[in-house]
Amino acid sequence: MIEKKQVTQLVEEWLQDKDYFLVDVNISNDNKIVVEIDHADGVWIEDCVELSKWIEDHLDRDAEDFELEVGSAGLGQPFKVPRQYANFVGKEVEVLTLEGKKLKGILKAVDGNEFTVGVEEKVRLEGKKRPVVQEVDHTFEMDKVKYTKYLISFK
Repeated sequence: MIEKKQVTQLVEEWLQDKDYFLVDVNISNDNKIVVEIDHADGVWIEDCVELSKWIEDHLDRDAEDFELEVGSAGLGQPFKVPRQYANFVGKEVEVLTLEGKKLKGILKAVDGNEFTVGVEEKVRLEGKKRPVVQEVDHTFEMDKVKYTKYLISFK
């Protein structure tokens, strides 16, 4: 079986001096290799083809047959690496907490393993009879949520 470490190393070599970053490498038991890359401005198909050829040139099909798929992480898919969070600061995201609560708001900041989302919520203010809609910041740790993903808007 082809080792994930080997494929990851090949991808990292190709990524040197490029603005792309590795999101995920997955290898199934039947040697189907799926490589996901991303870029702040999106992923170009020509670059996926180039990376695919790079990987194929460095793996030996005679020693072990494999299927290879190289693509982008995909809009609307949950974030897998911190750099994806940084790419979407200022954009609307959805967070599913470990407790199962969904929050939608603007990704305001990313700091290490933490990120902050501003969510419009009804808040009771002292001296007011009715709740007022106000932006409330929620800070999460990336590994302490079920997922965070970019919300695609067609407005």
